Amino acid sequence: MKGNGVSRGTLLGVLTSVIVIVLAFGVAQLSGLIYPPFRLFDFVSRILPGAVITFVIDTMVGAITSLNLGQTSVVSKLVEQSMALLQFIILGGLFGAGLGYLGSKTNLRRLPFWGALIGLVISLGFILVEMSLASSEGTSPANLTWQIFLFSLWGAALGWLIRETVLAGQESPRDTKMSRREALYLGGTALGALLLSVTGLGFLIYIRDSEGEIPVTGPTPPPDDRFADRIEPAPGTRPEITSNQKFYRIDINTIPPTVNAEEWRLELNGLVEKPMTLTLDQVRSRPSISQYITLSCISNRVGGDLISASKWTGLRLKDLLEEAGLRSGAQELHIESVDGFYESVSMQDMMDERTFLVYEMNGEPLPRAHGFPLRIYIPNHFGMKQPKWITRMEVIDHQGAGYWVDRGWSEDAIVKTTSVIDNVEVESSDGEMLISGGIAYAGARGISRVELQLDEGAWNEVELRTPPLSPLMWVQWRYQGPAQAGRHTARVRAYDGNGDLQVVEENPPHPNGATGVDTYSFSV
Repeated sequence: MKGNGVSRGTLLGVLTSVIVIVLAFGVAQLSGLIYPPFRLFDFVSRILPGAVITFVIDTMVGAITSLNLGQTSVVSKLVEQSMALLQFIILGGLFGAGLGYLGSKTNLRRLPFWGALIGLVISLGFILVEMSLASSEGTSPANLTWQIFLFSLWGAALGWLIRETVLAGQESPRDTKMSRREALYLGGTALGALLLSVTGLGFLIYIRDSEGEIPVTGPTPPPDDRFADRIEPAPGTRPEITSNQKFYRIDINTIPPTVNAEEWRLELNGLVEKPMTLTLDQVRSRPSISQYITLSCISNRVGGDLISASKWTGLRLKDLLEEAGLRSGAQELHIESVDGFYESVSMQDMMDERTFLVYEMNGEPLPRAHGFPLRIYIPNHFGMKQPKWITRMEVIDHQGAGYWVDRGWSEDAIVKTTSVIDNVEVESSDGEMLISGGIAYAGARGISRVELQLDEGAWNEVELRTPPLSPLMWVQWRYQGPAQAGRHTARVRAYDGNGDLQVVEENPPHPNGATGVDTYSFSV
């Protein structure tokens, strides 16, 4: 009976876990309560060694890129969410197997009671998960009650199902062992339920987080005489400004944190003369600046799409620190976020006129997925150094820690000069070829020149769409030349504002950011 109970319990645990997944998702959407499967995944991803996380990130980004599955940041989040659901289903299988084994050792009639008791213990484990995530939301009375109820009910129901199926088998001798047909049926049902739940939930989450229909192009900058004589971007070049919905999103959460704007506060303390606690309105009431910026993820591969450009508006960090008054010995600014992310900003970056606390994106309030209500922008650094959902800042007298630095990534995370071919288009009418892959970026250093090579020929300088919208933006470029029949490969390279050529040797993203030359193959 033991083996039969364990096998039945495992399959029933898997099936009921899918029901719990769907039920918990519906409750989360209707009431705003936390979603346990994703919270467990976030916890596990935070405690895994940095080398493991780096391997997973590199493998996932590589697979998405090589298989051309879509926008990397969107697909990677769907993959993470699917992994979270699979992890929870595995937990369900183990839960069921344990109850099935327990049923062979104790009074089978009391299995629903033991299931509820074990479910209560599991709920306490999830509460500890919330505490480790420093989640005030997850440990609220409503969420505590919900988790205890959910897992206790799940355990009781699972215990009852195992008891009834095992007892049914005992009452019918020919069914004392699970038949192959029954195993295939239950296994197929579990797999089908899993695929349906993953697909459906992933789609619903995507729709919810997309905040409306995704535009094809980004916002159009207002007319400005400085940009009147710029060249037109070639066909197929990415928009100069990325829409909020298309802006890449990489963070440590399966779904973005939800922050109540009325309750949110920004704390500034440490080595300052006047510690502050500011509301969002108080942050917004101070003099603001707006800048067009380009931001890139350190995990981005050469030619990858984890890079975007936007107009951000906010409060200059230097102004706020001067208002608070830096005390002697101040060296860095340690920043903490609502999701447990942390980073430290050097004095040089703290005092940079271009570093600012952002609360608007492309003229709209900062979207939830991109850090609402407040994030930071620091020029010349990858996104890993720039926290979102900021809640606390402390001026310290030593070199502070960083979330990704602690996990083996670059301490400085200075962006690398990069250039990308977006598209190659052939005009058959006059036999000319348009290469319209179009951006080059070198952080705050700017771009001075971009060159294109066809096959093994000479490097030809291309036209730049200058001036860029700001010195912190990427530059679009355009090449036009004669086309020859056959299969060709184009390569592009860029020089930064200092005249230094980008690193052409191939290096992976970890730990300092990817380097190498982007290539594009095409036929005429």
